[in-house]
Amino acid sequence: MDQYAAYAPWIMMVLNGFVAGFLASLLLGGRGGIIRDIFVGILGSFVGGALVQAGWLNLPYFTDSPWLHLIAISTIGALLIIVLARIIGR
Repeated sequence: MDQYAAYAPWIMMVLNGFVAGFLASLLLGGRGGIIRDIFVGILGSFVGGALVQAGWLNLPYFTDSPWLHLIAISTIGALLIIVLARIIGR
């Protein structure tokens, strides 16, 4: 099991990206696939993290599960990416 420990952050990033991208596509009614959901969710986590670092996004911290906090930030970032892509695409 120790041989897989180095891949754990990457696996968590992909899972976080999938959940955030899936939630964003559900909220905005997009049709994509699992690859698009993962890609948008991972990009959304970078955008959401940048917004938190800049002080433009302040969410209450979920003490019960810090993973929910990361999902919320990533989903907000993914929503922004989808909206921006739709604006540019028109």
